[in-house]
Amino acid sequence: MTHRRRAGLVLTALLLVLAGSGGQAQAAGYRYWSFWDRAGDRWTYATQGPSTARPADGDVQGFRFAVSADSADASQPRGTTSFAAICAKTPAQDGRKRIALVIDFGTAADAPSGETPPTPRTACARVPEDATTAEALAAVAKPLRYDTNALLCAIAGYPRTGCGEQVATDGTPDRTTGDTPTTTEPAPEEDQGPSLSLYAGGALIAALAGAAIWQARRRRHDRHD
Repeated sequence: MTHRRRAGLVLTALLLVLAGSGGQAQAAGYRYWSFWDRAGDRWTYATQGPSTARPADGDVQGFRFAVSADSADASQPRGTTSFAAICAKTPAQDGRKRIALVIDFGTAADAPSGETPPTPRTACARVPEDATTAEALAAVAKPLRYDTNALLCAIAGYPRTGCGEQVATDGTPDRTTGDTPTTTEPAPEEDQGPSLSLYAGGALIAALAGAAIWQARRRRHDRHD
């Protein structure tokens, strides 16, 4: 085997190793409550937060606790989604509206350490006509917990601690079957672009490849002397 070919094989092997380690380094997500609207027969990722959204009477909205990288990767709420079924025992009332809420606490795989997710539930919130989703949620699923930036951290006291923290994943978060969300949001700015380990690995490859080429040239030079 020639020195040039040996150097090429070393470089190829290093590139494969880097590709694997780089993918693992980027395998991360966020543990948080996502917010969804029910449009027809499918869930869509909400374009407003629950504190500003003002649903109409008869709307169905959902919350799902899970680990995901962004809205395109987010797991949808599971369970009953029919307004008629969820609000069957809550009659209409003048001056108020009914909002069907699907609250999915997620799976054990997405739960914070030491916590067990409650069973998914549905609730029919009968609230004033100008109420927000956050007010409807507070009427049926207290206690709620928010952080200083008004991010919803806990519903019905779950989880006890934490709020949107970054966590490592294996790249295969739990997903419900059915259509995927139609709206997407950019990943947090800190997640965009190559990771630090990718830059470090690229520098290592350049150094090792350069050393291999230099060694091959040195040996050819020694043979001619």
